[in-house]
Amino acid sequence: MKPNKTTHWLAMLTLCIVTSTSFSQVVWTEPFFPRPDQPVTVYFDAALGTGGLKDCNCTVYVHTGVLTNASTSTSDWKNVVTTWGQANANWAMSPVAGRPNVYKYEVKPSIKGFYGVTGSTVVQKMAFVFRNAAGNREGKDTGSKDFFLDVYNQSGLLTALITPSNRNQVVAEGTSIPVRAVVSESAELSLLDNGQVLSQSTGLELNYNLLAGAPGNHKVQFIAATATARDTETFNYLVPIVKAPQDPPGGTQLGINYWASGDKVTLALYAPGKVGIYVIGDFNDWTISAEYLLNRSISGLIHWIDLPALKSGETYRFQYVVDGTRRIGDPYSTLVLDPDNDRFISAQTFPNLPAYPSGKTTGIVSVMQPGKAVYPWKIDNFQRPAKEKLVVYELLLRDFTARHDYQSLIDTLNYFQGLGINAIELMPINEFEGNVSWGYNPSYHMALDKYYGTPEKFKEFVDACHARGIAVILDVVFNHAFSQSPLAQLYWDDANFRPSADNPWLNVTAKHDFNVGYDFNHESIATKEFVKKVLQFWLAEYRVDGFRFDLSKGFTQKQTLGNVPLWGNYDASRVAIWNDYAGFIRSNSTDAYIILEHFADNNEETELINNGMLVWGNHNFQFNEATMGYANNLSGLDYRTRGWTNPGAINYMESHDEERLMYKNLQFGNEAGGYSVKNTSTALKRQELAAVLFYSIPGPKMLWQFGELGYDYSINHCTNGTVNNACRLDPKPIRWDYLNQPERKQLFEVTRSLLFLRKNYEVFHTKDFTAQLSSSSEKQTILRSADLNVVVAGNFGVSSSSFTVNFPAAGKWYNYFTRDSITVTGTSQTISFQAGQYNMWTSRKLPNAPTLILTNTREELQARHQLEVFPNPTQGAIQVRFTLPEAEWVKVQLFNNLGQVVTTLAQGQMGAGPQQVKWNEKLSPGLYYLRMQVGRWVLSQAVVVQ
Repeated sequence: MKPNKTTHWLAMLTLCIVTSTSFSQVVWTEPFFPRPDQPVTVYFDAALGTGGLKDCNCTVYVHTGVLTNASTSTSDWKNVVTTWGQANANWAMSPVAGRPNVYKYEVKPSIKGFYGVTGSTVVQKMAFVFRNAAGNREGKDTGSKDFFLDVYNQSGLLTALITPSNRNQVVAEGTSIPVRAVVSESAELSLLDNGQVLSQSTGLELNYNLLAGAPGNHKVQFIAATATARDTETFNYLVPIVKAPQDPPGGTQLGINYWASGDKVTLALYAPGKVGIYVIGDFNDWTISAEYLLNRSISGLIHWIDLPALKSGETYRFQYVVDGTRRIGDPYSTLVLDPDNDRFISAQTFPNLPAYPSGKTTGIVSVMQPGKAVYPWKIDNFQRPAKEKLVVYELLLRDFTARHDYQSLIDTLNYFQGLGINAIELMPINEFEGNVSWGYNPSYHMALDKYYGTPEKFKEFVDACHARGIAVILDVVFNHAFSQSPLAQLYWDDANFRPSADNPWLNVTAKHDFNVGYDFNHESIATKEFVKKVLQFWLAEYRVDGFRFDLSKGFTQKQTLGNVPLWGNYDASRVAIWNDYAGFIRSNSTDAYIILEHFADNNEETELINNGMLVWGNHNFQFNEATMGYANNLSGLDYRTRGWTNPGAINYMESHDEERLMYKNLQFGNEAGGYSVKNTSTALKRQELAAVLFYSIPGPKMLWQFGELGYDYSINHCTNGTVNNACRLDPKPIRWDYLNQPERKQLFEVTRSLLFLRKNYEVFHTKDFTAQLSSSSEKQTILRSADLNVVVAGNFGVSSSSFTVNFPAAGKWYNYFTRDSITVTGTSQTISFQAGQYNMWTSRKLPNAPTLILTNTREELQARHQLEVFPNPTQGAIQVRFTLPEAEWVKVQLFNNLGQVVTTLAQGQMGAGPQQVKWNEKLSPGLYYLRMQVGRWVLSQAVVVQ
């Protein structure tokens, strides 16, 4: 007969649920209840678990220790009696005859004796990993976990339900469920299904083939009883019932829906083609039951359920059970719990973190909080800085403060405000796999990663930023998701460990070579809806000011895998995708920043920036060549060279992805005569030069954390102090102490002064400017406006140079950094520059920056250069000693008390290190002044001639 919709649905359901509960153990013991003072034989099936030793045709060895009452975690093995990688015959396992891939090992004369456990130490578990001789192949449990076998220290009746291993499962009616249970001593054994006796016997073991009963919930009990003791083991199974399709209540959104009543919650999951999805959680003791089968919408796309009344203000944990066994959190969760990583999050970082429901489920768990109090925002009308005036500070919270939390960022806002940035861009803070990560391995896109703090504290951080005029930009990752993501798990190919062909969001294989994780299909309606909902959430819930989109060039279904250059070519479909997302963002927040890590064809980027988006502008290589003292071309800083009429690129010298300028300066810097970029002080001076040129050119800017202090650890710095490409993502040293080093503090002050100028003088955002930034070492820019003109010039070479500097007009020009002036007789003038020297002249004298660079005290300068004149008093001859932290241009002169130059003792370039000059001629008695100019700094000292 022709099946109706109900019978067809039931047929589909039968295909999706567990039809066999046959169980195979990976590791087991004989006897089943090993006791510490007895021997035991351990068995290992190499074909199961990770299968790393399956069919290895090799000798299999044990690597083993124990967990005791002194162990602090499962990784804290005690009394390890084997050594990894040694082919010791005493650790070799014996193959079990007639059972391919099964091996055994005898622990004797007893467990405590074998492991050398003495005294009152309690052995709780035996721990195992199996390996070949070299240790380059290993057998571990599913998920690459170690094996642990319980050791039983208690006496009396012990029971164990061996199969089924899944104590909470969905099966079709009539399915065979093999049941095996054992006891430690002879007992009366009973098996009951919903109270109905299935089997009764006496002995040490029960084996029964249970046939799944009628639709509904089933509780199975195994009962063992002796004259003095009784023990019960249970498991549950569910035979699905059929529910007619029904649409969810009006207004229901995908994810967790909280209603005005505060105690009602509706869950909605997008899962086309799936049948028989259940919700388990605190509200039903984590038991799969017919009452918690999700409804299917009439279209079959949405699965949903109205949960029974929950208590407003309480926290509830839950999961979905899909395909009978797979357990996932909700893709739109705003908080999740991780059984493996949450234990490493301190109470200081995340107070009152809900506990993981250990023993009740496995995998990531979602959290819902009906009736949760609304955060009391203090700033309601934040005026975002104009995008062309952005100065973005990019940071990885993990490597920025020792506490790596939002409170420590709030405590640092005085620093940011003093520096003068107007936006903070956080590397990904949504839930990612593990804790110690850059964050580009996302799993739950809408949940904050708990390693950085609570949702309330992040809102407080955003609020505090807005109070100081600082925007908050999130680095978000929608090119890909990782395997922990519920979007991957819902439609997953276990055999090939990748998304299955029917996955609505993710491609089976990536479309481009730079993909990591699993590639999103941005032409899919499901993906578009997911991305838009997540973006809308961050804008509304956390009031962030915009997004930097990682790998934005990957938002295409055009196949370029294996052809890297083709990936960057103009792609109309990709442009359409981005225009759609940009339109949606603006419909929710008209002036939100949309920043793309694109690096595509110029025509494509032009089209995107003309639609109001920004793109990243990477000038790391060019600036590092310049700061190291090699040929370079910085003309790309001028947005007009790309045919643009408006600055559409956020330019940067460093980002999270680029090598640190100072590291390369010190490792590979150029040298000439006594001048060496490899000298730390010299390298920092060249960072000042780069900053003056970089920040004075109109257009939005970005700096990477601690760049303003000359951070000099490689991007590939390892935690052991070495440098290796494999350590790129490793934690890096946090160096706030750089602020106590004068040369680094000076770089900070130069940067701060430049940002002060950008904030207070419109000329630094003018469209009327000239930039001479080509491959020569001498570079300059001219900025023009109605009330102020600015000329910036610098020498990126490693030797002195005299070159023509162009000025908009003749007259007096004021040097912003040295506070002196020059008089220009025409529109150009030849000026001598020492290696690494820079100047910024303004057409009118500007007030000092917030903390003027020239406020270095005499004591600071004296300590730095150790100027010494002796003998003093003198009868005529003197010696002058001083130290140069770096190669510098120096002039040493002696003046009389009328201010007239008596003599010039030294003038010219000098190398780093101790220096000495002498004056051996007689001087008339009186008071003299020794004046020493070192670069832009001036020191003086009185000299008395008797």
